[in-house]
Amino acid sequence: MKLIVALIQPHKLEDVKKALFDADVHKMTVSTALGCGQQKGFTESYRGVITEINLLKKTRLEIAVNDNFVKPTIAAIIAGAKTGNIGDGKIFVLPMEECIRIRTGETGSDAIG
Repeated sequence: MKLIVALIQPHKLEDVKKALFDADVHKMTVSTALGCGQQKGFTESYRGVITEINLLKKTRLEIAVNDNFVKPTIAAIIAGAKTGNIGDGKIFVLPMEECIRIRTGETGSDAIG
């Protein structure tokens, strides 16, 4: 079992969701995040005051998958999120020690579904 965490551009969320659904991955958690990386932010002027914006909006996806779904899930995220520009995002794959479905008490791979 693995936990896949992806940070993507917010406007690419619909494309990533479609690619994941096509790969038969339907369960995910989506949240809004702020972060900076190679893009390093930008400056903007508001009423004559220059402000440096170095935390940019990102969308964070968390997807728990069984081992046989790791590669298809990663491929789907890349296919949906890739633009070829700096700031496309990152994917982290973490080992997941345990998963428990609260409703039924199922554990492990059965709980992921």
